[in-house]
Amino acid sequence: MATRLLSPKLLNNLRSLTRPLNSASSATFTAVSPLNFDEKPEPSALEKQPTVNQPSTTLDLDDHQKLFASVSTFKLLRSSANLGLAAYEPFVDFGMWVMNSRLMETSLIRDIISKTVKHTFFEHFCAGETTEEAGECVRKIHEAGLRGMLVYAVEHTSDNTGCDRNLEGFLRSVQFAKSLPPSSVSFVIAKITAICPMRLLRRVSDLLRWQYKDPSFNLPWKLNTFPIFSDSSALYHTLEKPEPLTPQEELDLQLAHQRLLKLCQKCVEDNVPLTIDAEDTSLQPAIDYFTYSSAIMYNRDDNPIVYATIQAYLKDAKERLFMAAKSAENLGIPMGFKLVRGAYMSSERKLASSLGYDSPIHNSIQETHACYNDCASFMLERIADGYGAVVLATHNLQSGQLAVSKARDLGIKKGNQKLEFAQLYGMSEALSFGLRNAGFQVSKYLPYGPVDMVMPYLLRRAEENRGLLSTSSLDRVLMGKELKRRLKNLQFAKSETTAPSNMKVEIGTQWKL
Repeated sequence: MATRLLSPKLLNNLRSLTRPLNSASSATFTAVSPLNFDEKPEPSALEKQPTVNQPSTTLDLDDHQKLFASVSTFKLLRSSANLGLAAYEPFVDFGMWVMNSRLMETSLIRDIISKTVKHTFFEHFCAGETTEEAGECVRKIHEAGLRGMLVYAVEHTSDNTGCDRNLEGFLRSVQFAKSLPPSSVSFVIAKITAICPMRLLRRVSDLLRWQYKDPSFNLPWKLNTFPIFSDSSALYHTLEKPEPLTPQEELDLQLAHQRLLKLCQKCVEDNVPLTIDAEDTSLQPAIDYFTYSSAIMYNRDDNPIVYATIQAYLKDAKERLFMAAKSAENLGIPMGFKLVRGAYMSSERKLASSLGYDSPIHNSIQETHACYNDCASFMLERIADGYGAVVLATHNLQSGQLAVSKARDLGIKKGNQKLEFAQLYGMSEALSFGLRNAGFQVSKYLPYGPVDMVMPYLLRRAEENRGLLSTSSLDRVLMGKELKRRLKNLQFAKSETTAPSNMKVEIGTQWKL
């Protein structure tokens, strides 16, 4: 079984071969973060926007007219208002309290709140309630030069019936992606917690951790996989030797694996890449096991269909990425990774503290920055050498700028299918359009589903990412400048020409000024 293929000496060699994204020490980066961005941007991120003379090599985030050329005035107004509310933490706290309170048990109040949420934050951050609505959203962003990552927003399932139902939703996503304009959908996103019962995932994670501690511990059900742990991985979740899986648990595990393989097969048939999202460290070993074992089966011919997710805020993230990528290379498996910062900071620290262990999260934001940049640099170098693929999920302009410069220095051509940037839908629009204008492939993460199903999903994200929504400062500043420019030009046009009395200006149309 391909579970521990790298020696410490080889791992050190890999570290030495990985060059930072620029010549400065990666620990000095002050604003680098991917999806699930947790901290507030430093003032310098707004005050020192890069001045660009050559758009082909750097990001131009100064020209708000060019950035938002494809966005209607009505959408700019609505987005600016929604981001302003979302950045006001007391308002978000109150909204979360209401959504989690007994007020939601009253049908009238629940209906009022649900309709209010649907026509404000839901429409801003989500792609719709149905597959068809999500498809329409994909078409709109595709017209603007962006791509969509379809996210059927279900997770945390407790029984096989629910898992089967969720699988059908994921399969519909893949089927529908095939019917949309070519290349408009970059990925379908799935969570293993939606197709495997949570309790079983915890049991499998415990067993995998114990086998890492004791390699003689036999797991008869285990398939070939890439390395899941490193010497710095958190193992405190499993302090006692776990009992083997019962016959029923083994059957449930087989059913869960069959669900994932059915989804992978559908993705292969329709040539739609699948990214498996990450979870907290209590579940992640089992998730990596599912992801890597299916990648070994389905990633072929330099075409990585299955992508794993690496959370760079974890102390062991870099080593695990190095080991998994090298193992895939040795086996001739093209492996794709999505790099994110991480979404479970508060819960991870609380759990570790309650058990008397150090947090698995880096001790400082600078260490997280350094880890993310090292991982990005490592993957970009591998792409330049012809191995693997990467999704750089980031909301930060310096992160995007550094990655663009690194890709240029390595000779990675713009439009390379193995490099994708990504941001959440409704967030970091300036960065998305800036990367698009620089010629790179850019995707938006598009969660969709009924409001009552998606809201718990979004609430969990909000609870774990207290500063996420407040990182919209740059977007709000640039949107405000563009709205002022359009208003000024409209007033100037009116002073030059008097419109006929029967002429109408429709709200929501784009002003081409």
